[in-house]
Amino acid sequence: MAALGAPLRTLRALLRELRHAAGRSYRDSPAYRHVLAAFRAHRVTSEKLCRAQQELHFQATTYLCLLRSVREHEALHREYHGRGERSPQEVAGLVGFRLPQQPGGKS
Repeated sequence: MAALGAPLRTLRALLRELRHAAGRSYRDSPAYRHVLAAFRAHRVTSEKLCRAQQELHFQATTYLCLLRSVREHEALHREYHGRGERSPQEVAGLVGFRLPQQPGGKS
């Protein structure tokens, strides 16, 4: 299994993704309150080493991956989603090519 990193780092990244998803009022969302409550409830203390804390961290990392993937998918969908028929110049520009110039100045 890959290393998960620090739980605080995961929490911050998760809250950042929630802010991207919900906008300015992300602190009023039930997801924000649930994530904070779960991280507070599974805090490691000096008296115990809790397996549930590691499980929570793994679930949080998985949820973070889901949120990032959904956001990136939406951005790609907005950029490349079909908007009807495109000209050959537009299609070439999408994939990073330039069409050669026609002789005599025709385009």
